[in-house]
Amino acid sequence: MSRHWSECVRRLTPYVPGEQPRRAGLVKLNTNESPYPPSPAVRAAILAEMGEDGAALRLYPDPQAGALREAIAAREGVAPEEVFVGNGSDEVLAFAFQGLLAQAQPLRFPDVTYSFYPSWCRLYGIRFEAVPLAGDFSLRVDDYAGAGPVILPNPNAPTGRAIGRAEVARLLEAHADSAVVVDEAYVEFGAESAAPLIASHDNLLVVRTLSKSHALAGLRVGYALGQAPLIEALVRVKDSFNSYPLDRLALAGAVAALRDEAWFAKSRDAVIATRERLSRELAALGFEVLPSQANFLFARHPAREGAVLAHALREGGIVVRHFALPRIEQWLRITVGTDAQCDALLAAARAILEDRR
Repeated sequence: MSRHWSECVRRLTPYVPGEQPRRAGLVKLNTNESPYPPSPAVRAAILAEMGEDGAALRLYPDPQAGALREAIAAREGVAPEEVFVGNGSDEVLAFAFQGLLAQAQPLRFPDVTYSFYPSWCRLYGIRFEAVPLAGDFSLRVDDYAGAGPVILPNPNAPTGRAIGRAEVARLLEAHADSAVVVDEAYVEFGAESAAPLIASHDNLLVVRTLSKSHALAGLRVGYALGQAPLIEALVRVKDSFNSYPLDRLALAGAVAALRDEAWFAKSRDAVIATRERLSRELAALGFEVLPSQANFLFARHPAREGAVLAHALREGGIVVRHFALPRIEQWLRITVGTDAQCDALLAAARAILEDRR
């Protein structure tokens, strides 16, 4: 701590991202990246954007990200002015916290959820209320009754559970005078998107990322969908912070990824099929596994402490995510990898459970 720190910095509890291991040979199932490479069109687009001598990199990117916004709008069935893009969905969400969710009433979100939410609240001085999930970690819309803004991930993280579009509509109607942000980082893996509700609800902002669904975590591309006045709020925050959040290569690669729908569908379907198999096989080993509509599973084993199991798996070459937090300290979040990676996880778990020492 320095005597030069601001009061804001002194009170922060920063978000802790998942580990990016440096040890070679580990099976990395801890940060929900895609186990498959992006479309080959991404590489081609990036190389084309650079050109033979890379001269394009001397120029700033399009501050409006016009081509990318048009590609997203075409895919999602909205107008380009109803699309905002940013440096990963984390930046988009941070702008939403500043531009839409900092209100007189407390912001509400689930008590077990994306742990960046309370970090942003503390950074921006936003009062918040964590609403308990049900005992089975399902989200109950009726628990959010009352005025004030709401943010929730759908599917939720780290549980993987989702609610249907009709439930989101009920939430929107109950909070008609407040912004509701639905964080759909994992929606492509089986949940219902709230995006079709945008036309009839001026308080809805849907936030997405290309990190998981399109295997672009390394490019950092996120976006938001909403009626134009909500998008304008995000643009005003962006242009007061950084006019160029996405570089030329990220813009080119993202457009190419979105246009290759066949590649996306093939990768998504493979992840879903492996998720269902992994869930069944973990259950056969005695794990309790929550139903998931994301690209990860949330599981615990009654015979092993969560932290101990996570450590033992790492010793066996498998990295999963463990959260030392109330209600979920016995659970592990396991990214769905390739079939071979999941087989390695199952073999390591089986060996640990068979070791009675």
